[in-house]
Amino acid sequence: MSNKVKTGIFIAGFTAFTLAALYPVVVFPKLHPEVYKEIQKETRKDIKQEDIQPGNMKVWSDPFSRK
Repeated sequence: MSNKVKTGIFIAGFTAFTLAALYPVVVFPKLHPEVYKEIQKETRKDIKQEDIQPGNMKVWSDPFSRK
């Protein structure tokens, strides 16, 4: 095999490995946000945000929602 073919195979392999490593971190959460919303609901069910809010600050609310 020539040097160019070996380099091409290496670059293709490296790219495939990088994309395979990034899929569960980047792509899957974007395609399936409901999985993470359920996990977040379950882990935060016993936390009262008003009790842990520092400095008596108001709990965050959506600034674009109607009042």
